[in-house]
Amino acid sequence: MNSLSIGEVGRRAGVAPSAIRYYERLGLLPKPGREGGKRRYDPSVLKWLSLIALAREAGFTMAEIKHLVMGFAPGTRPADRWKELARRKLAEIDAMVARAERMRAVLTVALSCGCFRLEDCGALLDNLPDAGRDGSPVSVRHEPHTVLGKRETRNGGDL
Repeated sequence: MNSLSIGEVGRRAGVAPSAIRYYERLGLLPKPGREGGKRRYDPSVLKWLSLIALAREAGFTMAEIKHLVMGFAPGTRPADRWKELARRKLAEIDAMVARAERMRAVLTVALSCGCFRLEDCGALLDNLPDAGRDGSPVSVRHEPHTVLGKRETRNGGDL
């Protein structure tokens, strides 16, 4: 029998033995055989671990990976499994990117602000456009505030 110890599987796959046991508990890996009370793995477990690593790299959660491995009707092609989960994940990523663009817009305004008072800038930030939520580019301009009819510069001097 050409079985592998948990340590050997871990070395070959670049995964800690504790992670291998965790994946077993989640049902992501087939239960290994035992010899002398120790886990012994078929070499095919390395392909399962590669699949798990690929799915993790794509941003899938452990629950999503379990769904990929076990949550489909028998006979469902692997490509169909990937497509269904990938569509959902891409929608999540699009939402995260839109949020990141809004965050960038707020931080860009904050960095360019020369306000003397937080209240002045707070009012400006409250009025930021709602851009980016629909996938459109985010563009925010921050005009210097005026004090007594004079424009302020970043260091507080007059223009």
